[in-house]
Amino acid sequence: MTTESETYRPEIKKSDAEWRQELTREEYQVLRKAGTERAYAGEYYDEKTAGTYECRACGAELFTSNEKFDSHCGWPSFWAPLAEDKVRYLHDRSMGMERIEVRCARCDSHLGHLFKGEGFDTPTDQRFCINSISMKLVEAD
Repeated sequence: MTTESETYRPEIKKSDAEWRQELTREEYQVLRKAGTERAYAGEYYDEKTAGTYECRACGAELFTSNEKFDSHCGWPSFWAPLAEDKVRYLHDRSMGMERIEVRCARCDSHLGHLFKGEGFDTPTDQRFCINSISMKLVEAD
């Protein structure tokens, strides 16, 4: 598990201007400024198609449909990433809460948050609550 206490250098490093040029305004706000899309508004919150979810900013494979579950929270939820080295975690004390921010390990883009111990009937009892706009689904063949 990669955390902020470790020395971290993203594999893909771009200037703010480059990110602004490559991403839409909405993508930039979530991926680069740690924004959040509205609940039940994203394209993948109720998606059932089999496939792999990639980082919308850099294309890194992050999650698969095998770990996706319906948490009824309005955002796509996964009980685990594709592999632990695909994401990194930061302590997030914004909004008057103590949360764990989830970022793409390859490009350091904001994906969403990790919540633990909520009682979901999943193998990990974790909920990776991820913004749809942070990902793109590549359907399985």
